[in-house]
Amino acid sequence: MDLMNDDSSIVRVAALLREETGRLRPGDRLPSSRELTRRHGVSPVTVSRALAVLTAEGRVVTRPGSGAFVASAPTAPAGDASDLSWQTVSLGDRWVDDSTVTGLLTSPPEGVIPLTGGYLHPGLRPSKALANAATRAVRRPDAWALPPLNGLAELRRWFATEVGGGVTLADVLVVSGGQAALTHAFRALAGPGAPMLVETPTYPGALASARAAGLRAVAVPVDRDGVRPELLAEAFAVTGARVFYCQPTLHNPTGAVLPAERREQILAVARAAGAFVIEDDYARYLATGPMPPSLITLDTHGTVVHINSLSKVTAPSMRVAAVIARGPAARRLRAAQLVESFFVARPLQETALEFLGSPAWRRHRTSVTAELTVRRDALAAALARHLPAAEVRLVPQGGVHLWVRLPREVDETALVESAQRAGVLVSPGTIYHAAEPPAPHIRVTHIAAAHVAELNEGVRRLGASLDAQLSRGHR
Repeated sequence: MDLMNDDSSIVRVAALLREETGRLRPGDRLPSSRELTRRHGVSPVTVSRALAVLTAEGRVVTRPGSGAFVASAPTAPAGDASDLSWQTVSLGDRWVDDSTVTGLLTSPPEGVIPLTGGYLHPGLRPSKALANAATRAVRRPDAWALPPLNGLAELRRWFATEVGGGVTLADVLVVSGGQAALTHAFRALAGPGAPMLVETPTYPGALASARAAGLRAVAVPVDRDGVRPELLAEAFAVTGARVFYCQPTLHNPTGAVLPAERREQILAVARAAGAFVIEDDYARYLATGPMPPSLITLDTHGTVVHINSLSKVTAPSMRVAAVIARGPAARRLRAAQLVESFFVARPLQETALEFLGSPAWRRHRTSVTAELTVRRDALAAALARHLPAAEVRLVPQGGVHLWVRLPREVDETALVESAQRAGVLVSPGTIYHAAEPPAPHIRVTHIAAAHVAELNEGVRRLGASLDAQLSRGHR
């Protein structure tokens, strides 16, 4: 993607829409995103960002499912705003890059098929059951009272039982979702400027959180079985790092599962280095087959800090997760949570308890597991049919995506941009790497599309974009 050209397109379309809103009356509907894409010859993403500019200016109001409308009282033009450039000097050179996380969380424009993102499609979420659980939860007499600062005892006990391996409720801290858990763990276990080892590729949200905490992410390569123990040992020796972040089960993005023997090796390497292992068990409830025991169940030295979240398997706003740790590290994590955010809202914890204790939770897990299998197989078949030049080295037993290696001559960024113009969103492989990528990749998600037919159409559009790039390259 040519960022300068993309930015200029956004500015151009925003200027044209600004003129158009000036000719319309408050409440009038703007043309659809599809029509604006056709009219101005730009991608749906450019239209979406141009509309976002006007929304920020107060000129446009967007209503999901209905479209964009002229606002009743547009604010003054940007040129009349106060000069805030002094803040650039005051803030200095430390900044937080949210671009990768925003891209993964932003809803697709109208008519664009999402083959990215990590949450269940709304049609697959247990929304009714969660609503019923919330209704029961807020009727409790103490629903709005101050909760225990570590989390409700019953909820902590539930997380401890789920993990097993001698974990007790005293080891569990309830936090506001998996991303908050990563942020707390990174800041508590490593100081600004310190190195932190990460698998490469790895979850972009973890990389963004580490950088925001002032940590230096150091890449350790993975293979089909996950991180390589001998390279991890070398990285600890070279960097002096004291923290290793990993996803041993259904690794994001590759789908790799660390075998039991290698799990023991990883723990031995970390113990020898006097280092912590942050185990991100985000996919615990997305597995379609048996998985090895979690690292923390094998740990007797307080090496592992374990994270388990409910958001991926339920709904994005179920921001409830557990951080499990022992010893001084656990005390520091509890203190960090307290001074940063006090506690997780009690009504949300009570809702989680109501849902997890109901038959709806078991029914939902069964239906999600079945749907994951159907969609994974459909995605793999569609990729083989429409992207025969690409390679999927691993079809995992669960998870919500496939990691696709592109032909070496493919321009990954250009492919992602052309796919957007064709009406399909995929994640570029570069955002998953803390160092130089070894080859062009994309991550393709199967759980965000409305149904299998839409999933197939999205892959067809992606394949057409890849074929077009390959044809240009062979001329």
